[in-house]
Amino acid sequence: MNFRKINIKAFIVTIVIISGAQNNINAQSYKKTDTGVSFSADKMNVEVKLYGSHTIRIIKYPAGKSFVKNSLSVIKQEQKIKFSVTESKDFLLLKTNGLQLSINTKNGEIAYKTLSGKELVKENGSDFKPFNDAGNPAYSVTQSFQLEKDEPIYGLGILQNGKLSQRNQNIRMVQNNTWDFVPFFQSVKGYGIFWDNYSPTQFTDNDQKTSFASEVGDGVDYYFMYGGNADGVIAAMRDLTGNVPMFPLWTYGYWQSKERYKSQGEIVDVVKKYRDLKVPLDGIIQDWQYWGNNYQWNAMDFISPDFPDAKKMLNDIHGLNAHLSVSIWSSFGPMTNQYREMGPKGMLFNFKTWPESGRESWPPDMNYPSGVRVYDAYNPEARDIYWKYLNKGVFSLGVDSWWMDSTEPDHLSQKPEDLDTKTYLGSFRKVRNAYPLMAVGGVYDHQRATTIDKRVFILTRSAFAGQQRYGANTWSGDVNSSWESLRNQVPAGLNFSMTGNPNFNSDIGGFFAGTYKKGWSESSGSKNPMFQELYVRWLQYGTFTPMMRSHGTDVPREIYQFGKKGDVVYDAVEKFIRLRYSLLPYIYSVSWDVSKNQSSFMRALAMDFKEDKKAWDINNEYMFGKSFLVAPVLNAQYTPEKIVKTDEHNGWAKKEEKGPSVENVDFTQNKTMKVYLPSGSEWYDYWTNTKHKGGQEIEKTVNIQNIPLYVKAGSIIPFGPDVQYATEKKWDHLILKIYPGSDADFVLYEDEFDNYNYEKGDYTEIPMHWDNKSSTLTIGNRKGKYTGMLEKRTFTVNLPDGQQKTITYSGEKIKIFMN
Repeated sequence: MNFRKINIKAFIVTIVIISGAQNNINAQSYKKTDTGVSFSADKMNVEVKLYGSHTIRIIKYPAGKSFVKNSLSVIKQEQKIKFSVTESKDFLLLKTNGLQLSINTKNGEIAYKTLSGKELVKENGSDFKPFNDAGNPAYSVTQSFQLEKDEPIYGLGILQNGKLSQRNQNIRMVQNNTWDFVPFFQSVKGYGIFWDNYSPTQFTDNDQKTSFASEVGDGVDYYFMYGGNADGVIAAMRDLTGNVPMFPLWTYGYWQSKERYKSQGEIVDVVKKYRDLKVPLDGIIQDWQYWGNNYQWNAMDFISPDFPDAKKMLNDIHGLNAHLSVSIWSSFGPMTNQYREMGPKGMLFNFKTWPESGRESWPPDMNYPSGVRVYDAYNPEARDIYWKYLNKGVFSLGVDSWWMDSTEPDHLSQKPEDLDTKTYLGSFRKVRNAYPLMAVGGVYDHQRATTIDKRVFILTRSAFAGQQRYGANTWSGDVNSSWESLRNQVPAGLNFSMTGNPNFNSDIGGFFAGTYKKGWSESSGSKNPMFQELYVRWLQYGTFTPMMRSHGTDVPREIYQFGKKGDVVYDAVEKFIRLRYSLLPYIYSVSWDVSKNQSSFMRALAMDFKEDKKAWDINNEYMFGKSFLVAPVLNAQYTPEKIVKTDEHNGWAKKEEKGPSVENVDFTQNKTMKVYLPSGSEWYDYWTNTKHKGGQEIEKTVNIQNIPLYVKAGSIIPFGPDVQYATEKKWDHLILKIYPGSDADFVLYEDEFDNYNYEKGDYTEIPMHWDNKSSTLTIGNRKGKYTGMLEKRTFTVNLPDGQQKTITYSGEKIKIFMN
């Protein structure tokens, strides 16, 4: 197949309906409204609703029934757009300026085509089976599609299966600790399908069909969108479910965390040590138990005697120019004010959740049950109560952001009848997978209503369609500290990004690292060469994700745990933290491209090089922004690999497989690895400036200090100053590295970095264009303004061949001629 770039504006939507009850459709065969058509077919009703010229909603439900639904994910309304309906034998033709569909009214099947007749995808049957949903009559609903044999598809959420394309998969979609599900996929052919159902769902792809089958629903309800390419599909999905707000600049700095800092003195000392070592740091996270014991679980207050003066702790951290995020959960212990207020109002669920015991020992001592219960995040009053105590207990102190843990939520020792649990919106079964959307959305909406001076930033463990609109970055859960887990994170993040959620990260080093303590003490596990190699490689990967955050249990992760300056592992960690900070102007500008133009941070190669079939299913490389090709080292090169397994559904119930012990390793030795450079571009080795042709696999020499990192020819990349935290120095002197080979464009974006004034237009854009033929860089007129804007700055322009020129820029267009 040759999927070429498509000019979307050149297409027309045609919906064709073949009549089964009669040979000719009369005027009464269908009903036309301002936003679509509806008709009856084979014991079911079918509604075709237009949400734009390229986005169509299909609803199917049994004849004689009604279908009324307020989507939890979709915030766009159906659109009154220009379209016409004409009749021909056995067909109904509906035209806009977007797509072409054929609908068989005998069985309701739809085929989606371009105007020229090229088929994109077609339905392959719908099914409704009666289902008793906690005493309420409903249906189990299925919709199948027929895809081309070799057509890759991407998305479905954060999946720990190590695959990029999700063809030939059979996946049960129920939110859990390490798998986050979004029932959406997109094809390399430039279309996407969003299955708008929140109940447990089976996704199946085989030679016969690609289908979504949900346990409960009132009918089939899905959206088909055509974008022409991956960015177009993502733009359509965000148009439906919400755009991405800007995060504060400091969130793109380095974050240090662990399970857990046990006193305010300890957490402040960590920040002080980073400052003393002059290693950059912007965020630190306080995990659980700052509220005291398990009976006070998630009290959202510094009740523990180990945190005697939380206000002073915040002042100390802020005085060191760092930011604090605290852990908050979806559940409450029986000795909390939230529990006391929500319980009598029926806002707490009764199924088992974490922690099970009031004691902290492992395994849980069920002689002392914790009584912790998950709250009904579907209930708007419950969300109000949640924020009331969060605001009073910690936000009012000046806490900067939220670590919303267990937003799936934790559901332990699951029983089928647990899904009968009553929620504000019906059975838990009916709305199960949308829980994280409601929980995260409640905090976002309330903070936005409270202040516009501080942008919402939420780190969360689970996600659903539409969550990108809530200022949330989703991490991949409590994954193992193993090479297999590291390898899985790359396609997991890429597939999540392809659902329209651009913000992804993982625990650098993996969460469960206990196997690396064997033969090492708690404090010296980070001296184990096997963990050191894994940690460094994970951190190097994490440098090129939207959030660079070290976290885990069993083995400490702070940089000083790995030695001192001059030690090879310490230096490798510091090198990539500093690289991250030098890239902040690039990363922040990419974040604006994500918010304004619906772009993505982490980009599967198929997004930018879909003409190169070899790039379609590469699961170990990706683009970071549109300039960097990242090929993280995902296999052990110096030490043996270990396989570590956990019960991902029950979190802490972990199993560790013992591996060999390694003492002395020479990390300075050079190793090699193979890297594929996509066709359609030339590539520069970031470290050496060596230029390579695309469309080939090369062998790259690496050591523990570097990874294969390439820059696409035709790129402009701004580099910022050497800083200890993101806003320490103004960007008054930036290095602009030009990578010639083709024309290039870049927009440098700046604003006040941590409020919502940008939504009112308080920001600047500085457009830059490289003309490859004349070797000329044009820095255009600055657009916009904001309080504190730099009126004058210096740019130093560098070329790979060593050419360099420095100019002063005052906001007016200037040309720099390079020889």
